[in-house]
Formats: sequence, C-alpha cells, structure tokens
Amino acid sequence: MKNKIAFFVFIALAVNIFAQGIQESRVQLNQENAQAGVLPLKKVVILTSGLAYYEHSGSLATGSSITIPFRPDAVNDALKTLVINDPSSANPSVRYQSEQTLYQTLRSLKIDLSDSPGFAAILSRLRGAEIEITTSSTHTGRITGIEYRGDPPEPWILINTVQGLKSFSLSEISSVKFTDKTIEQDLNRALDLLASSRNADSRDLIVNLPGSGRRDVTISYVIPSPVWKVSYRLDLGAAKPLFQGWAIVDNDSDNDWNNVTLSLVTGRPSSFIQNLYPPYYVSRPVLPLSIAGTAAAASHDQGFGMSSRASVESYETEKTAADSMMMLRAPSPAVSSSNLAGGVVQTAEAAAAGGQFEFTIKNPVSLDRRMSAMLPLVEVVIDARKLLIYSGGNHPRLGAEITNTSKMKLPAGPVTVYDGVYSGDALLEFWNEDEKRLISFGEDLSVTALTGSTNTNIVSAVTVAAGVMTITRDISYIKNYTFKNSGSGSKLLVVEHAKISQAELVSPKASEQTSSHYRFELALPANKETSLSVNEKRPVSERITLLSLRQDAFLSYSGNQEIPSNVRRALERAVELRKEVDTADTAVKNIDADRIKLISDQDRIRRNLEAAGSQTQQGQEYLRRLVSMDGEIDNISKALAKANADLITARANYENYINSLNLR
Repeated sequence: MKNKIAFFVFIALAVNIFAQGIQESRVQLNQENAQAGVLPLKKVVILTSGLAYYEHSGSLATGSSITIPFRPDAVNDALKTLVINDPSSANPSVRYQSEQTLYQTLRSLKIDLSDSPGFAAILSRLRGAEIEITTSSTHTGRITGIEYRGDPPEPWILINTVQGLKSFSLSEISSVKFTDKTIEQDLNRALDLLASSRNADSRDLIVNLPGSGRRDVTISYVIPSPVWKVSYRLDLGAAKPLFQGWAIVDNDSDNDWNNVTLSLVTGRPSSFIQNLYPPYYVSRPVLPLSIAGTAAAASHDQGFGMSSRASVESYETEKTAADSMMMLRAPSPAVSSSNLAGGVVQTAEAAAAGGQFEFTIKNPVSLDRRMSAMLPLVEVVIDARKLLIYSGGNHPRLGAEITNTSKMKLPAGPVTVYDGVYSGDALLEFWNEDEKRLISFGEDLSVTALTGSTNTNIVSAVTVAAGVMTITRDISYIKNYTFKNSGSGSKLLVVEHAKISQAELVSPKASEQTSSHYRFELALPANKETSLSVNEKRPVSERITLLSLRQDAFLSYSGNQEIPSNVRRALERAVELRKEVDTADTAVKNIDADRIKLISDQDRIRRNLEAAGSQTQQGQEYLRRLVSMDGEIDNISKALAKANADLITARANYENYINSLNLR
C-alpha cells in the first residue's frame, strides 16, 4: 500500500510539473492577449450545486471590446450574473447576437439566404432585378422568372433584355453579376454572417469598455458547470492510517484554463434560470381603426377641477421616476461594480462559516476546454480502528471507525479501502471536522448472526382523579442478538440497533446513538458464541371515564390483579353504589310502567262508557271502575315520585363518590 500511496504522490508531482511547463509556454500568449484587449481567465470557483464562478482580469490601456464565448445553454446565466468592474468606463455595454438575429437579419436583406436556397431559388426571389449573365456571350436584362423544362426538369431563367425576352439554361450560365450595388453588398453581408455563425455551439458576448488610460479591469459571471467530484483512498494497513482525497473537475466551458486559481466549494446556493437570451414579445389586443364605424352614444358625469395638490403630486411622481431612470443610466461605475464583484467572492467565503467549505488548489491550474483533470485535494494521517458493523442480515460488515483530523469539511464521495491489499469500496457522506464516522466495505463471512424479538405488557401505574381512571402500561421490546465467531482471532463488533419510536432504552448502555439507531460495542472471542439483549420500554396510557362504565366493565377492572389493591377496593365500592343506582332505576321504570298501564286501561273504559251510556247498568259499572282506577293512579304517582327521589339520591351518591376519588 505504501507503494500505491507513493504512486499517487508521484502522479500529483507529475501533474504539477506538467502544468508548470504549460504555464511557462503560455506566458507570452498572455502578454499578447493583454495588448490585444483580451482579459485572461484568472479564477474559477466550482460548486457542488452545478454552477461555476468565472473571473477574467487584467490591465487595459485603452478602450477595448472583450469577446467572451459561451455555450448557448449558458447565455441566460451569463446575462443574469455578469459583473463588469472598470473604473474608467462610465458607460460599458454588452452586445450579443440574439437567438433569432441570424435568421431575421438574413431575411431582411435584399438577397435572402436564410434557408440555404439553391441557384434557381436565389434568382427567382430577385425577380425584377437587373443582372448580367455570361454564357458564350454576355447578356444584360431584368429577371422575369424561372421555369422548368425537359425530363428530368431543368431550370431555365427568363430575362427581359433590350432585344426582348430571352431564356437561358442555368447549366449554360458561367457567371451572374448583379448590376444593383446594394444587392451585391447584401450578398457579401449575408455571406459574412453565415461565415461568422459556423460554430452553432458557441455564442459570443462582446463587452465594450470605452474607458481610457491604463487600469485594472475585472469581468465575472456564473454559468452552469458539471459538479466537481471527489474520490478517497484509505490505507488501513499502514502503521498510521493514511487518508487521501482527489478532486475530479471538468472544463466544459468555451475558455481554456491557463494558470487559473481554482477553488472548489461544497455548498448548495439557491439558483434558477430565466430566459433573458431569446427575444420575448408581449401579446397585444387588436382594436378596430378609430375611423371605422360610428361612435356609440354615451353620457358623461359632471366634472370637477383638479386641485393644485394633485398637480404637485403628479409632478413629484414624474420627477422621482425620471430621477430613478437617470440613476439607472448613469451609475457610479467604480462603486457599484466593485461591490458586486466583491459580493460574489465574499458569498462563498461567508458561507464557509455556515457549514460550507472552500478548497483552493495550491498551484495554478491549466486545463484546455472540454478536458477533465484529477487534482490532489487532501492527504492526512487520521485516527482509525478496524471493526465489524452489524445492521441486520446473516453476517456483519467489515468496517472501520475513522475520525476526520484534516481540519477540513470533506464532501461526500466513494472511499477505496486498502488493508494490505484492496479490501473493498465504501461510501462516505459529508464529513465534518473532528467527526467520527463508521464506514463499511464488505461482509465478514466468518461471523454469523441470529436475532429474535419478544414483547411484554405490564401495568406500571393506576391513578384515579376527577372521575377518570388512568392506567399506564409499560410495553417492553426485547431483541436478542447472538453472534458466532468462527474465526481464529477475537473481533470488535458494533451492533446498530434500530430505535423504536417513543421508546427509551432500558439496558444495556449504548456506546453512542444516531437519530435512528443505538450502537453497542461487543467483543467477539474466537470460536465462541456471544449474546446481546437490548431492552426498550415505551409507556402507553389508557384513560377511562368511570361514570360512563357499565357494571360488567367495573367488575372486570375491580377483579384485575394488575391493578393496585386500594384502587380495586375503591372500584368494588363503586360497583355497590352503581348497583344501588341500577336498582333504583329499575324500580322507577317498573312503577312508571304500572302507571302507564292503568292510564291506558282507564282510557279504554272511558270509550266503553261513552258507547254504553252512563244511565245503563253497564255504564254504572264502568263509572265505579273509573273511580277506583283514579285512586290507584294517585297511589302509584306517589310511589313513582318517591322512587324518582330515591334514584336521584342513589345517582348523586354514586357520582359524588366517583368524583371524590383521588388515588395515586
């Protein structure tokens, strides 16, 4: 492994030596660019959020136009984030060919080459123009049209000459010359536009800096970029565990990196794309001409004169808007540009205090466009100990506990682990300074795991207060782990036990915990079985409103031996009082039923009396029975009143007893 690490160091040195050679060979090119008004790229900051900050800087002596190429998909971001810092240019500007410029410009010329027309199509579009054609002789005339003859069809041009209409096969014509100079000029302009747009994968932003005098100028912007990646190596077989990190970067921009200061930032700033590059047209309604049709009849309300205050307010509003426009047109270039340029850089530095971290490659980096590179990021001796990690399954995983002693916040990435030989790959999430972390990179087949679970439910407390009985039960979750180490040496095992929601750990004591797991360290002697039992407890409360309980439910709770004896005795007394309530309630219902039956019989006899008549013998019998029933009803009503009073008393005694209970 030492040889491997030395090999990595050799690669790093070779990369640096090669980069230095490239840097020396490009010094002269940089000087020439500065004289030609080109600002070299000096700084690149790549973020893990898919963005990159580019900064061009250099010294200019006169007014210049700086051309910066961009991919088409990066122009929107460049226009949104471009910052110009030129202390001598009061009115810098940026020109660029819009997305539709080439097509629309070609269409606007007198000779339209926007759709790559052929010879016949070009001449057909210029009907009426005067041309001079050369065949076996020279002819001058105005284009009348194009027609096709023969099989297969062959184009012939018709021109109106002083001798009359003449036709010529295009295959006979050796040259065509336009006598109209403006057509010739538009033809040359169209060809120039087509020549300049051959690279469809690039768009140029031309920054005009009309300042004078020698000064330092900076242009910066943020554009999309491939995220930078990181890969690590960990040597557990060395006397002191060695940890290496390499950064992988891609230059997919349209600029070569020539001795740039490269910084790599771990962070996730908020960003979005807005379509600033393509022209945008606002839809407007179409209204009829004011001269069309007749005016509709209308009435108008009485008008009032405008107050002087309203006029002043209107003037002040207009003046404020005008002043604002003046401020936009004539900013203070030295102040505004400097603050913006500094803000981009300071944002990354300030973010480092909020959980982000910036890596700056020690040596300047040179990397051609569309090329990638792997650069050394970190190399440090760390604290590490080898162990096994069990998180489920039949076998624990080979792993290590490592501590970040690099004084850096390291981004997530893969870790290639060596322990004498290649041992496996691990994944490392974002790793903070001085943070301990477990990694795993394979399975240990010499250790077998067996697990089992049991649950118990025990009443831990019963309270009664304000008519409510609260029963608290402790649900115990017990998970048993058994590990058999068939290897010839003892091993250290870390068991990751998943936490149960809302439960607390009873035993044993955990070595550490995460948001979702407890961790227990366990020594596994060679050729032996080792067990671990984890006990968690979760309390569950049940609230019972005693006044709403049925008598059978009371009997069930009062006979439950899990409930304390004082509570059971109180419940037994409550059962007795409840029986008294139920007995009184039954008596009320029985007496009321008898009273209702008498009243019903009395109504029936009254109907019979009406049918038989009160003067008949049968009617006289009905009258005697009605009088007797009235007496019985009076007696039952008195008994019902007493029964209701007894029920009210029994219910009050029961409710008062229940509400007065206070048992802990």
